[in-house]
Amino acid sequence: MNPRKMKQMMKQMGIDVTELDAEEVVIRTADEELVFADVQVTRMDAQGQETYQVVGEPEVREAGDSDAAGAVESGAETATDELADEDDAIPEDDVELVATQASVSKADAREALEAEDGDLAAAIARLE
Repeated sequence: MNPRKMKQMMKQMGIDVTELDAEEVVIRTADEELVFADVQVTRMDAQGQETYQVVGEPEVREAGDSDAAGAVESGAETATDELADEDDAIPEDDVELVATQASVSKADAREALEAEDGDLAAAIARLE
């Protein structure tokens, strides 16, 4: 079919087609990355839903090979997030309240709160 005729038909059906000037497209899966360096990308907008078409030959890489520094940063962020999640499990205000009420150190108060699943009254009773 004639490409010009095809564009006219698609326009009549409400499908907008746009060529994107993409330099590189990367598709990451759990096991690998598909890197399209010399690529042609087309975006189609049909009734508010965008669809992308990628045409080219991908270079297959194992996951994490392309950016070792990024992987290290991700690991650091994950470790920091995990520590923040642990701290968020027992709010600092609760630790201070239990420490004050039971006249114990914050470390002891946090330990009691963790043992009592965050229950303030039970943690205070446990320490007295």
